[in-house]
Amino acid sequence: MWIPFVILSAVFLGIYDICKKTSLKQNAVLAVMALSSSASLVMMLPMILDSAFGFGWFEKTVFEIPKTNFRNQLFIILKAVIVQTSWFCNFYAMKHLPISIVGPVRSSAPAWTLLGAIFILGERLNIYQWLGAGIILTCLFFYANYGKKEGIKLKHNPKVMLLILGTLIGSASALYDKVILRELMIDRMEVQAWFSFYQFLLAVMMMFIFWWPHKEKTDKFEFRSTILLIGFFLTVADFLYFYGLSRDGALIGIVSLIRRSNVIISFVAGAVLFHEKNIKQKAFILSGILIGVAFLCLLK
Repeated sequence: MWIPFVILSAVFLGIYDICKKTSLKQNAVLAVMALSSSASLVMMLPMILDSAFGFGWFEKTVFEIPKTNFRNQLFIILKAVIVQTSWFCNFYAMKHLPISIVGPVRSSAPAWTLLGAIFILGERLNIYQWLGAGIILTCLFFYANYGKKEGIKLKHNPKVMLLILGTLIGSASALYDKVILRELMIDRMEVQAWFSFYQFLLAVMMMFIFWWPHKEKTDKFEFRSTILLIGFFLTVADFLYFYGLSRDGALIGIVSLIRRSNVIISFVAGAVLFHEKNIKQKAFILSGILIGVAFLCLLK
């Protein structure tokens, strides 16, 4: 059964969002991306070394990585480029927007993933899953109205445009995940471990190209422990996500929708930690999303 792993992934993804919002406040975005990526790489490094040198540390465990090859590496590099681009957009947007708005907008990503899964990958939903998807999309429409109440005009705010772009690219990444795992048959741990390596390289390159030369004129970097926790919680969330997606019968359209139920944790953080506005109204609409997720879990 793959759904419990996806639900757990959503929980860790929600905590990851909280750490990200806390880390980015009045901080250098690209430096945060680089340092958080280093934490993910450190967690994956033992598995990478074991695979490269054949130490046998993780043999016959869920953490074992098979020997890689040039073809697999190319596909994983492409995934790193896609994800890093999405991260770049989302990190900058999250820095300047309320987390209770970022969460719902990003939660629209599964809707686009669902369309791609149906029309590109040929996935099929039952009547309950269609109902759940409809409920979620309706709730997301109402969320957009609360952005206006908080002074966020979707048509004229470049940060919102960045958030939307990052969300669409993230949707493409989710479709690509199923392709490399189920169509190209690349091992899930091989994907996650080597992806963390390339993601770190790209983040460091972007930091030194775009931020370092201008660091005196832009946001200063301040180390916070939550920056390392970004990498930790994302790595755990991705491990559960890839494990669930690799199981027989997993549908990327449904996986993405369930995973975005992490928005409930974002709302709790928005209310308790960041004291954001319209929490009661948003929480009411959030309950609709959770009902939609419940319908999505009805596989038969």
